[in-house]
Amino acid sequence: MTEEMIPLGEKLARLARATPDAPAISCGETTLSWQQLDVRTNRIARALSTVGVQLGDLVTIGLPNGVDFIEACWGVWKLGATPQPVSFRLPKVELQSILELANPSMVLGRSSLESDRKRMTVDDLLALCGDDRPLEPCVAPVKMAATSGGSTGRPKLVLSGSPGLTSSETVFSEFWRFGRGDTVLIPAALYHSGPLVAALGALSCGAHVVLLPRFDAEAVLAEIHRRRATWLYLVPTMMMRIWRLPQEVRTQYDISSVKTLWHFAAPCPPWLKEAYINWFGPEVILELYGGSESQAMTRITGTEWLDHRGSVGRVCDGEMQAFDDDGKMLSAGELGEIYMRQAKGTPPTYHYRGATARTLQGGWETLGDIGYFDEDGYLYLADRRTDMILVGGANVYPAEVEAAIDEHPLVMSSSVVGLPHEDMGSSIHAIVQARPGLTPEALLAHLAEKLVTYKLPLTVEFVAEPLRDEAGKVRRTQLRDERIGRMKLTGRQR
Repeated sequence: MTEEMIPLGEKLARLARATPDAPAISCGETTLSWQQLDVRTNRIARALSTVGVQLGDLVTIGLPNGVDFIEACWGVWKLGATPQPVSFRLPKVELQSILELANPSMVLGRSSLESDRKRMTVDDLLALCGDDRPLEPCVAPVKMAATSGGSTGRPKLVLSGSPGLTSSETVFSEFWRFGRGDTVLIPAALYHSGPLVAALGALSCGAHVVLLPRFDAEAVLAEIHRRRATWLYLVPTMMMRIWRLPQEVRTQYDISSVKTLWHFAAPCPPWLKEAYINWFGPEVILELYGGSESQAMTRITGTEWLDHRGSVGRVCDGEMQAFDDDGKMLSAGELGEIYMRQAKGTPPTYHYRGATARTLQGGWETLGDIGYFDEDGYLYLADRRTDMILVGGANVYPAEVEAAIDEHPLVMSSSVVGLPHEDMGSSIHAIVQARPGLTPEALLAHLAEKLVTYKLPLTVEFVAEPLRDEAGKVRRTQLRDERIGRMKLTGRQR
């Protein structure tokens, strides 16, 4: 039997009628019930219409985490328009290049978000319209438009291949393991597609979504304890920062309510993954690998991971294969570039604006990751092809070196890049954010026990600022180019 799909706005109205006073969305001390969320987004949608937003338009949303982010998205969906989230911290130049590509009819953001386009806040929209009556159901032709500045700074949009529809039933999601009665904690920034998709899915299933205004390691544990959260979204950077808290801090909070912990977005060092499996239990931990493009994805449980250490799982949607540089499909155990395609007979899951996919004949597309499949079909990732460092003819994948660096107890974050070297072609340069007391000599001694000689950094640089954002992303190309620029200024080449 075909599942009935309805507009996202209509789904919110049904949830509001079913449980009007139950909490829908919380952030800090602010909570909106289902009824409050429904009527406020009716007002927002009408106000957006008044200022010219129409069916099919993109609306740029540059807001920090808060209930107004969710209100903005649902107000946009109720008009049949498409939310296009961006970081609220974007400098004007970078924001302008994205806006030129998106051409939105409206920018929703606070005064700190500098833009030459028409900009309003959610409070502005609510003040503009007090009419909270239901609207005629509308379907956005494109559900959402994920934004990426890319490692080179060239922006692109990933527009969903699906419209703004969701299941008419308020059911438990077997895949995500949440539903009505769950409390879903999302400490990650909603302008990233993973957290927003999780929040959308949880709300569409009738769960109570709790946001953190910004990530804070201890605040995550405190909010689990306070809210009795049952479902948690993390990325490895967050996992690291939480794990690095003093043990007496970690153990003072009751985290036993958590039945599901998903981690996404970046490779998780095996030692850290194992620590979380031991802490929360293997049946709680789940990992997903895929992209905003959603052609295919893998999934693995903590229990499976213990038997396939280091894997990101088996394909659970679409297709994936490893190919060599000549486009030949590789066998189990052979390292190559991972290509994906959606399941046969299904429509495209996305389309780019501002970029072109790298493809092979047969509809295969790649995100640039290197890896291999084992005999059981489990995928193991090495790194992005564009980040690979060639040292004296040997391939070095930064993620492997970073995982070893991050295992040192004084390290908070790291990034590894390749710098020009007269003899070896490239040398490995480690950029490390660390606590006081760590020296290059101590770090290299630590790494010497974990890595073969040619994978060891030739140079180590300590920095004060975090190297990864809250989604665990790092712009290695930018970090490398900055350091090569400095080398040219000083006339040095290693």
